[in-house]
Amino acid sequence: MTTQSEKAALFRRMHEERRAFVLANAWDAGSARRLTSLGFEALGTTSAGLALSLGVEDGVRALGRDETLANAHAIVGATHLPVSADLENCFADDPAGCAETIHYAIAVGLAGGSIEDATGHPDDPIYPFGLAVERVRAAAEEAHGSGSDFVLTARAENFLHGRPDLDDTIARLRAFAAAGADVLYAPGLPDLRSIRAVCEAVDKPVNVLMGLDAPPLSVADLAAIGIGRISLGSALARTAEATMVNAASWIRERGTFVYNHR
Repeated sequence: MTTQSEKAALFRRMHEERRAFVLANAWDAGSARRLTSLGFEALGTTSAGLALSLGVEDGVRALGRDETLANAHAIVGATHLPVSADLENCFADDPAGCAETIHYAIAVGLAGGSIEDATGHPDDPIYPFGLAVERVRAAAEEAHGSGSDFVLTARAENFLHGRPDLDDTIARLRAFAAAGADVLYAPGLPDLRSIRAVCEAVDKPVNVLMGLDAPPLSVADLAAIGIGRISLGSALARTAEATMVNAASWIRERGTFVYNHR
């Protein structure tokens, strides 16, 4: 697979098979190459991982579109696998701006990408329902009208922003599906019951976030309830960062170089 169209077509077929596959999230070209060598089928980017590597806070106001797409482009160039980008809120409040971001995402070779309903404003963290749907609709029209099989993932962010409202989350995901989203995603779901409820409520593939703070569930557990894709978010980047900090602290504080990581 070498072209964007070929990678996107493969990525779409992976979702159509309705089997749980792991989307490993890379934060730079080096991590992308390593994850590719380990045999994963597809990669994602991670805004939190990129922010961590740059020493800045994660969030739509910390990293811009150009910086995010440049990082995604480097990851795309480092692997033959399909790559889906964490595009945060598509770096725009208005639907036209969301569509523009998808246009550029396809141009840098991405097979897929996501759009959130999070505003980036702590005092008003979630877009109103109607605007959230229109933003997804505009992004989907750009993705599907491009002549590519670009896979658009729509994210309902309630559970990450202090609004653990499962009914509203499901209503948003259903509306996003009707607006043209290919994959549905509600990060931060707390348990198997809520994950199952989302899977049963929608008719599109569902992505679930698993990582350091996730419920103790296996790939098999998630496959059994109908999950289509499992992403790792910033878990691998945070693990790498924590290992580096622990080793460096050991050297700095103890003055020895035999780091005991256990």
